[in-house]
Amino acid sequence: MTRYRCPDCTGHWPVDSAIWRCPSCEGPLDLDFPAAPVPREHLGARGGSLWRYAEALPFTAPTCSLGEGRTPLVTLTHTVSAKVEFLMPTLSFKDRGAVMLAELARRLGARRVLADSSGNAGCAISAYCARAGLDCTVMVPEGTSPTKTEQIRAHGARLEVVPGDREATAEAARAAADQPGVFYASHVYNPYFLHGTKTYVYELWEDLGGTLPETLVLPVGNGTLLLGASLAVGELRAHGLIDTAPALVGVQAEAVAPLAAAHRAGAEDLIAPRGAAGDGAKVAAGIAVAPATVAEGIAVAAPPRARQILRAVRESGGRILTVPEDAVLAAQRDLARRGLFVEPTAAVCWAAAGTWTDRTAVVPLCGAGAKSDPAH
Repeated sequence: MTRYRCPDCTGHWPVDSAIWRCPSCEGPLDLDFPAAPVPREHLGARGGSLWRYAEALPFTAPTCSLGEGRTPLVTLTHTVSAKVEFLMPTLSFKDRGAVMLAELARRLGARRVLADSSGNAGCAISAYCARAGLDCTVMVPEGTSPTKTEQIRAHGARLEVVPGDREATAEAARAAADQPGVFYASHVYNPYFLHGTKTYVYELWEDLGGTLPETLVLPVGNGTLLLGASLAVGELRAHGLIDTAPALVGVQAEAVAPLAAAHRAGAEDLIAPRGAAGDGAKVAAGIAVAPATVAEGIAVAAPPRARQILRAVRESGGRILTVPEDAVLAAQRDLARRGLFVEPTAAVCWAAAGTWTDRTAVVPLCGAGAKSDPAH
């Protein structure tokens, strides 16, 4: 039986309800879903999208698909390869999870879909809602790249710009999420999104002949790609489809690195920020403040699934790295000179792993450079 489950207080709820967080502790939900083994030997006869892994997905026969998935793997060095995730319908990896949320909203008969985003998730959810014929509103923080806000509007969604940072936008969305008839398409709280992003690893497993690299290097803001990767690795191991599991290495911008700080301290959850001078009112109100970084897609000061991210990284034998702003921009330029033009957020993993020679690794190029602020 597929049902929602709270990982903290262990309650269960039906998936045909419109809840978006645990009614008891208000934390993010997981999905109890009995994924079946994916038959690799039969995949060649299936369609070229993420839906080829039907046994591992909570939906079949989607009506709002745009052909997402099956992105190419490109060699960068003799040990590091890049999965070109920006070759998606909306030019970012967020399509993997957005199609799941739009399909769920359609099946639940939602009258209006609400999403909050630093840009790419909003673009993806607005596109798939357009495909599904769903009314959509997307909240974004002020300063979001104009190319992303233009794309959101082009898909027919209503755009609401929220004063403040990414966390202020999330707070505004959560405050509006329980209005009658609203489906909150939260790529952070709703676990269906993670069951979309996990197909990233299923594709690697297929393309690498039933194996995975020694290391998966993943950008971490809210952690949806890393947690999806962890889900997939767990399923592949449980079904005996891989012998060894890769280490999960998260990468954060040095300017906004709450998970890296917690990991270094050996903490199970985020460490309370200290002395955020200049943001006294927000700190007094308990609102985390994210400093500026060119990697806007991972500028998340208080990821709701922090405990899960930290646990997944530790259990895999991985770690969480940080990269400074100049290294992010240098990595972006380097990738462009290799023929791969990405936005700054998509360059953080290459900035961290570009010189690795002691292990095999794959980095995701999560968003196209055409979507970033021209100033970057």
